[in-house]
Amino acid sequence: MPDQNHQYSIIRVALPVPLRRLFDYIGEPGRDYPIGSRVKVPFGHRELTGVVLEQSRDTKQSIAKLKAAGAALDQDSLVPEEIRQLLDFCSSYYQCPIGEAYSTALPKLLRQGEALSLPQNEYLQLSQEGLGLPPGGLSKARKQAALLSALQEEGRLDKTDLKRLCISNAVVKAMLDKGLINWHSEQLPTIVASEHQKQAPLPLNEEQEAALEQLRYQQFSCYLLEGTTGSGKTEVYLQAIAEVLREGRQALVLIPEIGLTPQTLGRFQNRFKCPIVAIHSGLNDKERLQAWGMAKTGQAGIVIGTRSAIFTPLYRPGIIIIDEEHDLSFKQQDGVRYSGRDLAIFRAKKANIPIILGTATPSLETLHNAIQGRYEHLRLTRRAGAAKPPAIIVEDIKQKTLIGGLSQNSLDAIANTLAAGNQVLVFLNRRGFAPSLICHNCGWVAECRHCSARMTLHKAQHQMRCHHCEASMAQPQQCPDCFSRELISQGYGTQRSEETLQEHFPDTQIIRIDRDSTRKKQAMHELLHEVDQGQPCILLGTQMLAKGHHFPNVTLVVIVDADGGLFSGDFRGPERMGQLITQVAGRAGRAEKPGKVIIQSHNKDHPLLETLLHKGYHLFARQILRERQLAYMPPYRHLALLHCDARDGMQAESFLQNMRQWLEQYAPPSPERIYLGPFAAPMEKRKQMYRYQLQFNCESRRHMQQILSLVGQYLDQSKIPSHIRCSLDVDPLDMM
Repeated sequence: MPDQNHQYSIIRVALPVPLRRLFDYIGEPGRDYPIGSRVKVPFGHRELTGVVLEQSRDTKQSIAKLKAAGAALDQDSLVPEEIRQLLDFCSSYYQCPIGEAYSTALPKLLRQGEALSLPQNEYLQLSQEGLGLPPGGLSKARKQAALLSALQEEGRLDKTDLKRLCISNAVVKAMLDKGLINWHSEQLPTIVASEHQKQAPLPLNEEQEAALEQLRYQQFSCYLLEGTTGSGKTEVYLQAIAEVLREGRQALVLIPEIGLTPQTLGRFQNRFKCPIVAIHSGLNDKERLQAWGMAKTGQAGIVIGTRSAIFTPLYRPGIIIIDEEHDLSFKQQDGVRYSGRDLAIFRAKKANIPIILGTATPSLETLHNAIQGRYEHLRLTRRAGAAKPPAIIVEDIKQKTLIGGLSQNSLDAIANTLAAGNQVLVFLNRRGFAPSLICHNCGWVAECRHCSARMTLHKAQHQMRCHHCEASMAQPQQCPDCFSRELISQGYGTQRSEETLQEHFPDTQIIRIDRDSTRKKQAMHELLHEVDQGQPCILLGTQMLAKGHHFPNVTLVVIVDADGGLFSGDFRGPERMGQLITQVAGRAGRAEKPGKVIIQSHNKDHPLLETLLHKGYHLFARQILRERQLAYMPPYRHLALLHCDARDGMQAESFLQNMRQWLEQYAPPSPERIYLGPFAAPMEKRKQMYRYQLQFNCESRRHMQQILSLVGQYLDQSKIPSHIRCSLDVDPLDMM
């Protein structure tokens, strides 16, 4: 490079574009651009916000072609080194553009260039007039009385507390207008070493005590906390977090679904008096930015969030906890396809802090690591307190008459449970009214025009919907092929079961919980609040009900169809079936009341089902591990999928075939690395695109990364036609 180049300051910036490199810009003379700070830069005809990752005097580009960067948006590093290391690893391991990784990690307002402003903590307190009210005052206004009682008991309530207590803005306004309460605000301090508990911890049994005693807080170690449902894993989390808070450090807790957030948040807020923030997609942009800022500056002692919260910076990290670690929700299925659980383990190792993976049904990858001694295995084999495991009954429903998917025995058991004043959970892993609509005359089936899938009937809306691309159409009144009006619904969905249950139990509240009933903000919270009232009711739902919810009054669980995973085309099908049945069954009898589980099956004597129900999930999982080893599948091998989508399936297949031939020149097939495909995806067509896959199966991560690096080179060098979309999925959990 010519000497004159040395008068320039070159900054290398990560930009949110699908290109696998950094971009060089000329910095303003005399201006400092801290590593990890944001900067506005011109990019084509646009102006983008990027993150500065390097600063140098040299560049491989022609100085004449470089554009000048704008001013730095941050005086100091916004993205700390710990998170930069995490994102560098994410980019290299999952073979995604570094700029897209940073874009995934930052809250939307920061990506748009807004400044990080620390929030004021706003809270309600009783006014002088309100302090004069006696306990039980405002009895004629029930909701206002509830707010008064909460303030008299706790002294102050912030907005998170109001959400937890289901106190609406209208109730707050009514009491403000009466002069009974006032809003106050304060700047939150950074958390310091002290006792942060406001409730005494619960007594532990011997297994819980043994698990806590094995935790080492001053070094990295990965712990698998395998505890049967209701065994008190959460209490172990809480007491471990209390230890970390005493040292003035922070805890990061990842949960699989935002539907769990209110319940989890409420339990943590009842126990701890330090600020606790939630980070998930249900927040608005300002709320998410404020929570991110409180975590980064140390104002929040505990951060609770879904998978994307793994990128949240912490001022003094002390422990990471992954609850329900087996759950598929921890794997991002589009964009940057990362695993929140696996990134959490990498982050904990870099920060030299412990990480706990908690579940009743470990993923086979996690269990294998525990068996191999890579993770420390802590087991809780009995339920906490006086709760006993539920009695499990498997009912053979072959040739039996089913009413809305339910046998007469199941309906009788539901009636007896409700009559005893208890609650029932009916689990059916299909939403909608029925899986398909079929012509009784000619056999025509309503199929999605955009996907290789049948459409689902949603009777209340008189619509057919595709649950893969969300396409919809009006419910047909006659067959388009033979014009017959004899169209019948085939199969059972949650809406159809709801209709059946309402007919049989007209005086009982049916609470349906699925993707359709919980679309609105706070809908899940409100439905669970109804359940918590304890009145006899029937919960009817899908997988959303299997994820760690605590229903103390549910004494009967009915699993409508246990056979789904036994004959799945996905090699993970049996594992997921075992996890789902175990988790759903675990919702019964979690308090003092004994529980019962009825499992309806057409394959009562299937060996896997018998092992699961008679020997437990742990031995069931070990049996599947032996089968995986013989089949050269994870966790004994490593998988990656290259997806290629196009409107013309032959073009997608041809593109992948050419890539395979190119890859085999540089990395020939061998027992250590196996190529499979290209072949059509199990769902060949989705959203009008034909989908093909090329699978890589490798003995070690080193061999896999060699292939994936070549894949990245090929994608960068190839001029991929605009009508072809490619995406890479490392360690895929969904083979669809």
